[in-house]
Amino acid sequence: MAHVGAVVAAVTGVMAILLHSSIHKIEEGHLAVYYRGGALLTTPNGPGFHIMLPFITTYRSVQTTLQTDEIKNVPCGTSGGVMIYFDRIEVVNILAPSAVVDIVRNYTADYDKTLIFNKIHHELNQFCSIHTLQEVYIELFDIIDENLKLALQKDLNVMAPGLTVQAVRVTKPKIPEAIRRNFELMEAEKTRLLITAQTQKVVEKEAETERKKAIIEAQKVAQVAEIQFKQKVMEKETEKKISEIEDAAFLARQKARADAEYYTAEKMAEANRMKLTPEYLELIKFQSIAANSKIYFGNNIPDMFVDSGAFQVKKTPKQEDSTFTDVQESLRKTKKKEVMDATADAF
Repeated sequence: MAHVGAVVAAVTGVMAILLHSSIHKIEEGHLAVYYRGGALLTTPNGPGFHIMLPFITTYRSVQTTLQTDEIKNVPCGTSGGVMIYFDRIEVVNILAPSAVVDIVRNYTADYDKTLIFNKIHHELNQFCSIHTLQEVYIELFDIIDENLKLALQKDLNVMAPGLTVQAVRVTKPKIPEAIRRNFELMEAEKTRLLITAQTQKVVEKEAETERKKAIIEAQKVAQVAEIQFKQKVMEKETEKKISEIEDAAFLARQKARADAEYYTAEKMAEANRMKLTPEYLELIKFQSIAANSKIYFGNNIPDMFVDSGAFQVKKTPKQEDSTFTDVQESLRKTKKKEVMDATADAF
């Protein structure tokens, strides 16, 4: 019985070992590919527990979600002969589940070593060999990751369809210490130059602002002065128009007064002309003699007391009209002179 128990225990142990070897677990986001006798089986399994023939069948778990492959310490020689090292390059990629079997068959389960790691070394050295240290370290560093991604994806589209590169991240390369210090000094000078340029721009902007403010102030003053000038001109024009109106009114009044006086004088002259008859003049003469209180005696009596008819020659009607016309003309000239003097005084 003891012998039978030992056999049963041995068989049980062997079965347990075989069962443990045949049962395996696949994590979510992975596919299991199987090898039987070294040959790749065409049917992969998804996440979960699976059973396989122990010691005959083996499996490899292949990730089908986003994964990051990290390549470290990649050497790179520039066109100037300086050897630099990229400390770390990260390649984010994803493998389509439908392409797992073909890619594993062609490049094994460690396909990333062939398709990504080796390709990164090759493309990076190609890039460095045609560019100087200045370009690789400073001027073109920002496009290295994009160039690597495009080069990788171009080859993968031909060699391994279904494997897609999402992004490439490249760290700053390590360069010789002496060169690094020179680059740092150069960057410091560039920074100082940029600060100086920005300061100059600020000063220029401030000066431009002050100039524009001065122009605006000058324009405001000029506009105010122009408005005030126009206001004064309008005031003067108004005063001029008022003065012209007043002068015209005064001139009209003076002209009306002169016309009235002239008309009065003319009428008086006409009245006098009608009065200046020989009889009327004779009457005036005797009235004047009668009004005189002086009496003269002697033989030499003035002519004014002698009868005019005894000594005067009788005038013809034509001579009497000429005398009247001369008197009237003299009165008209006197009146005209008075009117002209009054008009001159008005101006």
